[in-house]
Amino acid sequence: MKPKANPKRYRLFRKGAYGTFYVEDAVTRRQTSLRTRDRQEAERLLQARCETAEAPDRAFRVGMAYVGSVDPEAATRTWKDVIDAYAGTHPAGSSTRHRIESAGRDRALAHLLRLPLLRTRPDELLLAVRSGKVSTNAYLRRFQNFAVDLNWLPRPILPRKRWPKIRHQPKRAITEQEHRRILARETNAERQAFYALLWHLGGSSSDVAGLHAENIDWGHRTISYNRRKTARCSGIRFGPDCEAILRRLPAAGALFPYLASVRAGDRATEFRQRCRGLGIVGVTLHSYRYSWAERAKQAGMPERFAQAALGHSSKAVHRAYARGAILEIPCLEELLPPRLPEPAAAPAPAPVPPADEFRPDRLAPGEFNVLAA
Repeated sequence: MKPKANPKRYRLFRKGAYGTFYVEDAVTRRQTSLRTRDRQEAERLLQARCETAEAPDRAFRVGMAYVGSVDPEAATRTWKDVIDAYAGTHPAGSSTRHRIESAGRDRALAHLLRLPLLRTRPDELLLAVRSGKVSTNAYLRRFQNFAVDLNWLPRPILPRKRWPKIRHQPKRAITEQEHRRILARETNAERQAFYALLWHLGGSSSDVAGLHAENIDWGHRTISYNRRKTARCSGIRFGPDCEAILRRLPAAGALFPYLASVRAGDRATEFRQRCRGLGIVGVTLHSYRYSWAERAKQAGMPERFAQAALGHSSKAVHRAYARGAILEIPCLEELLPPRLPEPAAAPAPAPVPPADEFRPDRLAPGEFNVLAA
């Protein structure tokens, strides 16, 4: 027997004489478009909504039966499957894949790992975001977008506008005094040279740790290398202080053999331990990039050169050059080409006296001056 629609929960109506059919929820007063003008199709959709409201589990099983005919794993696919598939899109052993796998082990996502993807509610995603960190918000967005792109989700569980805003913690540059304290206390020669080179070059820790002697051009006094993040070539000239540091490093092969063999997280942990021992708070290895950008601005270096050194999308350059910046409009006269000199003005003609005015200096020779006599 065909079940009857519950008129107390949903109401079917049409906007206009031949418009689209809508349903109104009597509980929430929310009106939803059925996106159809066919009355029979609208009645079937209304019937499906009523059945779902009366028996959600049975409606879910019926829906999974339809979906399973197209995707057999749809009913059993969990968030762990999504994370594993997303990590598999990156090469094995890459830093990006390692970060994705680390994000999948986040404690805030523990209750989602074995939860079926199609049975996840928006409040469960919000719970994970609010109980996690900034990385939890960023990576959970990626996981949902990946599932939507593969049609594992018919639509986003949590719409883009409903995600909590990502708020990064404020970062600052390392000061010269703090940098000198770290170098003075560091007993390992390789780490000491590594920190000193970060101060002079402003490169990322992974790029500087992976430098080789072949990256140094002693003739032109430049260091050139391909950035790992963007695969673009970056080159920078070095001065006498930086040259003194490079002379102490190996003349062939890797400049930092140990630091190049460990993960970026291990280098960051070692640096954080040294800062903690000195009572320095709020500083990471990335702070060297902020310091380099701020010193470049103070020295008057054009922003395009700083972008070429640190990367055009570097937040360090944007923050250093945009903080308190005042737009100075150049003088228009200095931008325009010089004008030709103006011609000299002609001398003004002497005024002509009136005819009745007596001018003794204009008497002809031999002419008798009656008025003078």
